[in-house]
Amino acid sequence: MKKIKLGLILFSFLFSLSAFAGTLKTTEGKDVKEGYEIGNKLPDITAKSIAGKDIKLSSLEGKLVLVDFWASWCPPCRAENPRIVNAYNKFKDASFKNGKGFTIYSFSLDTKQANWKAAVAKDKLDWDYHVSELKGWHSPTSNKFGINSIPSNFLIDGNGIILAKNLRGEKLELILQYYQKK
Repeated sequence: MKKIKLGLILFSFLFSLSAFAGTLKTTEGKDVKEGYEIGNKLPDITAKSIAGKDIKLSSLEGKLVLVDFWASWCPPCRAENPRIVNAYNKFKDASFKNGKGFTIYSFSLDTKQANWKAAVAKDKLDWDYHVSELKGWHSPTSNKFGINSIPSNFLIDGNGIILAKNLRGEKLELILQYYQKK
C-alpha cells in the first residue's frame, strides 16, 4: 500500500511538472522575463554572509540552486532543515539538465546574528552560502520577493530560471531527481 501511495504521489508530482517543463524549453536562448513565477528569471540577490562578506546569488550561475528563506526562530523551517541537508548531500555533485551541481543559498530572516550562526551550526547546514540582512520581516529582499511566510523557497536552474517554488518534504528530492541527467 505504501509503495502504491508513493507511486501515485510521484506520478501526480511529475505530471504537474509537465505543465511548466515545456515553458523552459521555449525560453532557452531567448530573453526571459524577470519575476517570481515559474519560468521567470529570479532577480539577483546580494546580501551579507555570517562573516560579513557580500554574496551574490548570481555568483552561483551554472548550478541548480535552492533559494531558501528561513529563520532560526521558525519551528517549521528548523523541521525542514534535515530534508534540505539530505538533498544537498545527495545532489551537490550531480549533473542536471540545465546545471552542474546543486547548492543552497540560505536567506535568513533573523535579527540576531548569534542565533542565526548557532542554528546553521546546530542544523549542520554545511553549504557555503548563508546570507541575511538581519532585519527579520523588514528585510528589503524578502519584501521584494513577496515572502510573507517561511519556510519559502525557489528552485532555479543554472541560468537563474525558476523551476519550482515552495518545495517541502519529499518534493525537493523528487524534483531534483526529475531534472537530474540520467
